[in-house]
Amino acid sequence: MRKFSLIEQPTEDYINGQEAITYSTNDIESLLCFSHLRWDFVFQRPQHLMIRAAQKWRVFYIEEPVYLDHVQTPEMVVRQQQTPENLYIVVPHFPLDFDRSSVDNTIQDMLTRLTFDFRIEDFGVWYYTPMALKFTANLLPRVIVFDAMDELSAFKGASPELLDLESTLFSQANVVFTGGRSLYEAKRHRHPNVHAFPSSIDKQHFMQARQLVQEPGDQREIPHPRLGFYGVVDERFDTALLRQLSERQPDWHFVIIGPVVKISPEALPTAANIHYLGMKSYNELPVYLSGWDVALLLFALNESTRFISPTKTPEYLSALKPVVSTPIQDVIVPYEELGLVRIGKNADEFEEAIKTILNTDNTEEWKNKVDQYLENISWDQTWDDMVGLIKQQIVDN
Repeated sequence: MRKFSLIEQPTEDYINGQEAITYSTNDIESLLCFSHLRWDFVFQRPQHLMIRAAQKWRVFYIEEPVYLDHVQTPEMVVRQQQTPENLYIVVPHFPLDFDRSSVDNTIQDMLTRLTFDFRIEDFGVWYYTPMALKFTANLLPRVIVFDAMDELSAFKGASPELLDLESTLFSQANVVFTGGRSLYEAKRHRHPNVHAFPSSIDKQHFMQARQLVQEPGDQREIPHPRLGFYGVVDERFDTALLRQLSERQPDWHFVIIGPVVKISPEALPTAANIHYLGMKSYNELPVYLSGWDVALLLFALNESTRFISPTKTPEYLSALKPVVSTPIQDVIVPYEELGLVRIGKNADEFEEAIKTILNTDNTEEWKNKVDQYLENISWDQTWDDMVGLIKQQIVDN
């Protein structure tokens, strides 16, 4: 792990002594990715894509700042990953009492230092959050990518500046990706080069769950039938639906895996048949999934879920677990339309869908349809398609 402060700035001789940059006509050497998500949080779209990007380029995954009581002066902490070694996690650290009005200018100075320290000269910029525009105006990338994985403005606690900054980002980006089909329909008129890349999957990883392995201790003693959900438990999670189902069916056991954020844990329903197992690593998920009878998409219907494309949908299916979901548009199309997932529009329908599954063996026809659908999707394919579009937009500066 490497730390540097702003005390030691590059000298003028250092800056003027840099060698002339020779650019490849349609490629870059490094990628700066600005994300609202912590790298070590839930493993999802940014991690899947940036790990693949680091097979090709040096990738600097730059998180939002943290404020810590033991930090005396602002510093940028850079942690090089072992696998892949071309990936660097970058986190600005600030004292707790730091003047918030100076944060953006300070991060901009940190980025200047970062580019000199690591000789980041021939690079592109990838935005997950438009909020990063507040400290990246001095960067001169050869390509700008906006990966709109969610409608961030609809999330709890979203900045009032976000929509204006998103409009600015649309005006600057060379190419825009969206995290699902419904979000694509909402964004495609705002930019001439928008492409839908719905949730994909690491099939081999989740296919491990097709074989029941030795169960982890905290799930082993939970009775069947087990109905499971994994993911972030926040304002998108339908706590009312979970409460209703657990009360109606006391013999069903609900396994909830994931961190609780932005909502009070006290707001979650509690019952003898609801089991909150906390956050698990990405590598552990197939082990837990293998022991479930039904996989659930327990999403509330609100502004924050209007455009989501849950990555867990194909992951559940890759494990050949039957799935019941609330009527999320990017689950209805294509999964329900293809007969791969059941939809429950209310508690009655959700309960009936689960009953039907528990009383019916998964047919070979359904399993074959699942495998046919999953055959042509993967994060590798998604990344290859994205790179092709990015290369078309790389310009000589």
